[in-house]
Amino acid sequence: MVEMRTVILNKQPVELYKVLKFEGLVASGGEAKLVIEQGMVQVNGELEMRKRRKLVSGDQIEFGGHQLTLSL
Repeated sequence: MVEMRTVILNKQPVELYKVLKFEGLVASGGEAKLVIEQGMVQVNGELEMRKRRKLVSGDQIEFGGHQLTLSL
C-alpha cells in the first residue's frame, strides 16, 4: 500500500534530495543522493536520477512506498 501525503513548500523550487531528507524518507542528504543515483525515485511518474532536480508545486515524488505531492 502506498502512503500518500501533501508536502507544503515554503519556497520553490526545491531540490529533490532535500525533500526526501526533510520529509524523513531517508536519514540524511547523503542517503537521499544515493537512493536517487540508484534509480529508486520517480518524479511525475518517470525515473529521476538527478539529485538536484528542481521541484515545484504540483510535482509528485514516489519512493519506498510513499507518494508525495508538492503544494504551496
